[in-house]
Amino acid sequence: MNASVQFPLQVSAMQAESLRALQSLFSATCNHLAPRVRDFRCWNRVALHHLSYKDLRERFPQLGSQMACNAIYSVCRSARIVYQHPQSPWNIGRQPAAPLPLLRFLPSSPVYFDRHTLSVKDGRLSLFTLDGRLHFNIELPADVVARFGRDRLREIALTCDGNIFSLRFQFGGEAAGTEDATWKDLPEYLIVLADPGADEPPVPFSSPERLSA
Repeated sequence: MNASVQFPLQVSAMQAESLRALQSLFSATCNHLAPRVRDFRCWNRVALHHLSYKDLRERFPQLGSQMACNAIYSVCRSARIVYQHPQSPWNIGRQPAAPLPLLRFLPSSPVYFDRHTLSVKDGRLSLFTLDGRLHFNIELPADVVARFGRDRLREIALTCDGNIFSLRFQFGGEAAGTEDATWKDLPEYLIVLADPGADEPPVPFSSPERLSA
């Protein structure tokens, strides 16, 4: 049985606008966090929460408390790949004293949800946006519906490919993005700036140059 389930959302033009606004703010929040992760060498989710949560709530109040926590999760998730993966050229274990690169999240970065910000019940999906909850009718196979009550839900991500928004549910074991993932899984929305002095403002890039390993 697959560890993840993904399905597209049928969205109106107004709903798509709301989802894009959320995606843009979420990536900006991740970019605001990234320098602190690098400078403090902190990508433990609990530790980064204590280090950054108050600041996030003050700077991005419209994101809400739980989505701020989800942004912290997103940054820690990516940092584990870049700074800890055995195949990463920036693996901290090989050069513990070397400056760390800076992570940047593109506007296409996924938005992570949890059970507080997204729910599925009786064929209806409800999810948080900056404009309030959006609701969708969804048709899921019976075996998938059963998994929500039976299996551990590790991760919920909203992605956008062109004009198509999709939700991905990760069940079971470790969520993708840990140090166990293969290096080819480095996501296209994540940019690694090897120059530690490149401290651009915490906003998404328009057309950054992707570094190769």
